[in-house]
Amino acid sequence: MPELAGKRVVVVGLGKSGQAAARLCLRRGARVVATDGKPLGALPAEALALESLGATLAAGGHGAAGMSAADLVVVSPGVPLLPEIAAAEARGVPVWGEVELAVRSMLQAAPLVAVGGTNGKSTTTSLVGAMLEGHGLRVFVGGNLGEPLADHADETFDAVVLEVSSFQMERVDRFRPRVSALLNVTDDHLDRYAGIDEYARAKGNAFAKQQGDDLAVVPAADALCLREAQRGKARVVTFGRNGTVAVTDSAVIDGHTGERYERAAMALGGGHNALNVAAAIACVGPFGVPGATLRRVLGAFAGLPHRTALVAEIGGVTYYDDSKGTNVGATVTALEGLAQPRAVLIAGGRDKGGSYAPLVDALRRKGRAAVLIGEAADAMARAIGTDVPVQRASSMQEAVRLGASLAIAGDAVLLSPACSSFDMFRDYKHRGDEFVRAVLDLSKEAR
Repeated sequence: MPELAGKRVVVVGLGKSGQAAARLCLRRGARVVATDGKPLGALPAEALALESLGATLAAGGHGAAGMSAADLVVVSPGVPLLPEIAAAEARGVPVWGEVELAVRSMLQAAPLVAVGGTNGKSTTTSLVGAMLEGHGLRVFVGGNLGEPLADHADETFDAVVLEVSSFQMERVDRFRPRVSALLNVTDDHLDRYAGIDEYARAKGNAFAKQQGDDLAVVPAADALCLREAQRGKARVVTFGRNGTVAVTDSAVIDGHTGERYERAAMALGGGHNALNVAAAIACVGPFGVPGATLRRVLGAFAGLPHRTALVAEIGGVTYYDDSKGTNVGATVTALEGLAQPRAVLIAGGRDKGGSYAPLVDALRRKGRAAVLIGEAADAMARAIGTDVPVQRASSMQEAVRLGASLAIAGDAVLLSPACSSFDMFRDYKHRGDEFVRAVLDLSKEAR
């Protein structure tokens, strides 16, 4: 555990992670300066409350925070490499992310499972947590999903399961998971990274400090993920078709134990979720969870909100909320995983810099039409061209009504935006909630 008492710590970025980091440093006796680019009046109440706990707030910019004179700078995941951070690093000031701070500050160390990837990491993280809890362990599940670990560093756990993003893994130093999984890497956040290799390297930092008695979990026959796993010294276990934990059309089979898990008995459906299940089984391997326990959990775990969640069936058309589909790869997976032969896709939002070509290919195979919203609508419409009919909507309510008018009985209407939400909504949850509200309004009218 780092000795923070009396040290001057600057926490940069006052979202949930930054707030949690500041509270942890204050509990450890540090002198905390909490800084954010937003003006004081735009900060959430939880950030303002840090002042009453003893922090000094420096809002509306970072110049007054004095990073170069700090003993430690803690950077929130969404914060880019600011000039002030670069200057502090040049002077030898340690710069950590909230995850690094939290893991180093745990009062009692616990085996750590880190789950990364472009898509599927929230479901897999939650499933790993459910499997370990089903085994009777006291488990923290959070990170990029749910609550920051820093708020729970004083608690005792048998295992810590973290969803880790590329942003969180940019600032790790001694971070060493007992198990680290990288589920996949597809184009995402290319507004932040120079290309997919740089993006993958950020994710791959989770493997770098692993040792020979640790475990690295990656997809079978995925050279990019394997390359990142091999930056550390962990034993590699693969999942998927021909993986160590193999996925077939009917089952997931653990090659280590010989246990077979029938897909028909799982609450999670779809080929993408079979891969998530296989990855989760690989991740819990070192914990000795019995096959009977895993079957019980798999029979009950039905997934998370806003991830291809069934909302309603109206007039023979099925409506799904996949607002968590914030990149092209996720939307392609959701679209192609639908049981319905055709779907009207509601997509758009803030562009993240990737190509829409894979989505256009999927629309050719599965699309009835596309309804586009948000800042990326023009770019998406140009990419789609005349492959499927395209309409525009200025609100989620309008998008749902247009989707209903374009669908025919037996189709799906799928919200899976392939973009971030921040042009029109607070976050992906707000966007999904608005979709659900609009669909339920439509259902009431139909009745």
